[in-house]
Amino acid sequence: MDGRTPVVVVTGWSDATAKTARSLLRAGTVVVEHDLGDVHRGVVRRTVTSVDGERTSTLDLAHCCVSCTLRDDLLPLLRRLSARSTVDRIVLALDRILEPEAVCAAIADVVVSGVIGQVDGPAARDVRVAAVVGCIDAATWLDDATGDDALDDRGIVTGVDDERTVAQVVVGQVSMCDAVVVSGSTSDGWEHARLHAVLARLAPGAPVAYAPTAYSPSSVEKLLAAVPAGARRGASSDPHDGLLCGQPPLDGDAGVTIVEFAAERPFHPVRLHDAIDVLLDGVVTARGRVWVATQPNEVLWLESAGGGLRVGKVGNWLAAMTVAEQEQVSAERRAMAASRWHERFGDRHTSLVVLVHAADPTDIDRALQWALVTDDELANESAWATWPDPFGEEHRDPCGEPQQSLCGDSESPLTQSHREDQA
Repeated sequence: MDGRTPVVVVTGWSDATAKTARSLLRAGTVVVEHDLGDVHRGVVRRTVTSVDGERTSTLDLAHCCVSCTLRDDLLPLLRRLSARSTVDRIVLALDRILEPEAVCAAIADVVVSGVIGQVDGPAARDVRVAAVVGCIDAATWLDDATGDDALDDRGIVTGVDDERTVAQVVVGQVSMCDAVVVSGSTSDGWEHARLHAVLARLAPGAPVAYAPTAYSPSSVEKLLAAVPAGARRGASSDPHDGLLCGQPPLDGDAGVTIVEFAAERPFHPVRLHDAIDVLLDGVVTARGRVWVATQPNEVLWLESAGGGLRVGKVGNWLAAMTVAEQEQVSAERRAMAASRWHERFGDRHTSLVVLVHAADPTDIDRALQWALVTDDELANESAWATWPDPFGEEHRDPCGEPQQSLCGDSESPLTQSHREDQA
């Protein structure tokens, strides 16, 4: 049995987040909240609530960085709470600007040192993510998820060089969820069907509860009990994993569908850059591996949310590795590569999935097919290195060190950001 203290992460761009988290309060449960509403003043407020009351502390912003502040406070706090005999569960109510995947990754990987009586190591030595619960507002979520507002367009200041969009945050929150709480209502039945078709494909298998009944302790506990055994429970996704984890529905519903695109030849970088707009209109999200002719050794990862898109390097193709390097790669990845191995190009390929809500799948496929190299270009491989490459520019970490960001963007491995008006 796993003796670590379970952590329930409650996330969302919704007022229901705090209500849902506090509905889980009982003897033995502690609710932890970090309020970033005054972060522009250099202040973060942390509240720890139990059945015996609540205690609020004010934290100074470390290095002008939200991620550094939370990393330095939250991770040691989790380890300290787990050591208390009176605590058998921790609930994290995340501020709306925090991305749960980054928080869960920090719990798993970031070494915490200096906690009295405990060996240095990640918080995951003492706690485990039992579930991630997402809270959404039915009336506004889909508009937020498909828009192009940056956080600062909404008057939200998080720190240095945070260029995330609202769509990136809300899509990332739901895609990480093991269960979903829906508050409010849509304008009509069609919008209701469309919203839930998106949720079924973005968080496949996640049970859904509806507010206000969801705020009752019994309802939330039942929701947690309904989380399927194969749920992510905080596990980070790997760019080389399959792209349809959770078995989302592949048929269409209320105009919502998943488009799969695969190619065994590279993209022309300029044409791909010109074609990218097709992934920013009528699309909730797109993600996947990309092979660009001018970067033959590197796997590029493409990820979009609403009107924003990012492309960046996530390692090398196996065909560009030495034998020793290949042996360090997971057996699953090597098996997937072997199943598609090309005698000339090895495992190089493009594989994308696009979640469409108001776009024509045929237009997406046509635009991406057009961006691939032609037969003549494929035969003239020596010319590829001379082509201009809009995807070659590096994005640097604003904190200056390769540490895990709890916000989810500033220290991302993704290397190039696009807004709809820039793509």
